[in-house]
Amino acid sequence: MSERGALRTRLDLLAREVAKFGVVGALGLLVNMGAFNLIRHTTDLPVVRASLLATFVAVLFNYVGYRYWTYRDRDKTGRTRELTLFLLFSAVGAVIENGVLYLATYAFGWNTPVQSNVFKIVGIGIATLFRFWSYRTWVFKTLPAEEAVPPSTERFLEQRRPAENVTVTAEPDPVRN
Repeated sequence: MSERGALRTRLDLLAREVAKFGVVGALGLLVNMGAFNLIRHTTDLPVVRASLLATFVAVLFNYVGYRYWTYRDRDKTGRTRELTLFLLFSAVGAVIENGVLYLATYAFGWNTPVQSNVFKIVGIGIATLFRFWSYRTWVFKTLPAEEAVPPSTERFLEQRRPAENVTVTAEPDPVRN
């Protein structure tokens, strides 16, 4: 495969990964915002505590989506390590997400329901960039190249691959003569 073809393949795979991550993230956003508004309007919890609870619910939802759909083809051998790292990076993302909301609420006094929702979404957006990088780099690790493609598939591809730079000569074989 040419360098350009290999780059195109890698970009296609990355685009699919980003799209799947985005679908799970968008559904997680709905879960997060729904839980946030439900908690905020049915309890007396302060806005940031309500947001932290909603973030926790969304993190659990997202783990299932990422593990079983977005990154289902990634290494599954170290589930304890994977879950520990996922929760660690999710906690950092929660600090980023809720830090933005905290600043808006307590530093600037922007605490109306609309303002709280806007700054929660801004925080989620910033945290999403961090989460995408950390999850794909550290949590859902890719399989080594030899494990990523099953041997039967590799053999099939080798059979289908045209011979490159093969020169056929009509010289007699000295062993047979």
